[in-house]
Amino acid sequence: MSAGSLDRPGATIRSPMKRPLLRPFPGRLSALVAPLLLAPAVLAAEGLPADGEPLPIPLEAYDGEAGMTLWQVLVHRVHEDPVNLVATAVFLLAIVHTFAAARITAAAHRLQHRIEKETGRPGHSFGVEMLHFLGEVEAVFGIWAIPLLLAAAAMKGWRPVEDYVAHVHFTEPMFVVVIMAIASTRPVLAFAERCLGAVASLGGGTPLAWWAAILTIGPLLGSFITEPAAMTICALLLARHLFELDPSPRLRYGTLGLLFVNVSVGGTLTHFAAPPVLMVATKYGWGLTFMLRSFGWKAAIAILVATAAYAAFFRKEFSVLAGRRQARLADPAERPSERSVPGWIVVAHLLFLGWTVFTAHTPALFVAGFLYFLAFTQATAPHQNPVNLRPPLLVGFFLAGLVLHGTLQQWWIAPVLARLEELPLFLGATVLTAFNDNAAITYLASLVPGFTPELKYAVVAGAVAGGGLTVIANAPNPAGQSLLSRYFPDGVVPARLFLGALLPTVLVALAFLLLP
Repeated sequence: MSAGSLDRPGATIRSPMKRPLLRPFPGRLSALVAPLLLAPAVLAAEGLPADGEPLPIPLEAYDGEAGMTLWQVLVHRVHEDPVNLVATAVFLLAIVHTFAAARITAAAHRLQHRIEKETGRPGHSFGVEMLHFLGEVEAVFGIWAIPLLLAAAAMKGWRPVEDYVAHVHFTEPMFVVVIMAIASTRPVLAFAERCLGAVASLGGGTPLAWWAAILTIGPLLGSFITEPAAMTICALLLARHLFELDPSPRLRYGTLGLLFVNVSVGGTLTHFAAPPVLMVATKYGWGLTFMLRSFGWKAAIAILVATAAYAAFFRKEFSVLAGRRQARLADPAERPSERSVPGWIVVAHLLFLGWTVFTAHTPALFVAGFLYFLAFTQATAPHQNPVNLRPPLLVGFFLAGLVLHGTLQQWWIAPVLARLEELPLFLGATVLTAFNDNAAITYLASLVPGFTPELKYAVVAGAVAGGGLTVIANAPNPAGQSLLSRYFPDGVVPARLFLGALLPTVLVALAFLLLP
């Protein structure tokens, strides 16, 4: 402070010790983060309650609900276990956070640019980095798991919370981490690109031909190599053959929405690859023949129709992209320079991929296989790109948080599904899927007694039809968003993703409802 400023009337000296503790944060961010930082100290000061009822209360433990309306059932269950309401409130806040993630990322960029302008140095600060972290969609449910578990511990005691986390099934998040890491390696991508390139060559190898091949053949492969693997391969190839050409935001969101929808339904040719089908196939007695007859061929037609509709809508832009691609190929600096991968390494990677799919329900086996895989990639390093574990781990963190929250929503989802007829059940499953993983919807539906074959079909068809509307609607979606996030500088805007997926979702729904 200058001497002149001290002479002004009313001038005060600000002591550094009086600065707010959370000064690096914007005001709204402080309001969000401070409770998370202070909650452990509050709980420690007040003490935890004695261990109480299990978390959550089993559905069959709710008695005396015969003859109640849906609202009365929900009120009764909140009265029986107030943690139900708290868990759902936290879950809704997490969903709102996912919708706000793009705005938080944009705020991080604005703050970083302002700091750079004011200081002339790189705009890194604690506030900027925290905003970037809070703007990561993959981190949202993990962040909100903290207040969820703290609130549950405060209300029920630590032991029920510990038992709950111990019995939550994290197999799917672990599987997605492993399958993403393997599917994104250079040998697997080279093999997939060669196969899809043969299809794209039928259309002259143009950006449109590549785009159409990836979005039709790729999702259907999800019925055999699992949806997360198909999503990983499709996203990486779309990045190379479409997004690198700098398409318009409208085409980017349309492609992302179409990819999510096609992958969600593309896994229904079989009974073992799509998570929402896998959850009920054994209990419902659905096998390969049933899936092909009831779902598979309808899904294939819907994928072809939706992709053709988008191809027709964006045909002018694809013509522009074709010219842009030709100009880039004419420049030697833009031509691909990767050496070919020896065939035996490709076969080894495909075997590792197959082993992971075969042991998908046994983490000890597919994680062990992954460790052998990492050793193999190190031994063959000259023919490999570095294994990037950041996207798989972020996606696994996202899914683990979603499972942790979603399991506590059964208290209201199960009675809602139990009271719907065939068409309302289909539409209800589609809508609920947008706000919860579709595998959770079908799993909870499998707990409802007395479902007819028509109702079983309706709930699964609705769940897979709505699997592209949001990033949380289907387990592989976070993988696709993570791999393509660099083409959305301020993050993926949920409303624009929803609009991009809306038409394909409607076409899929019509296929499942109208085709015999």
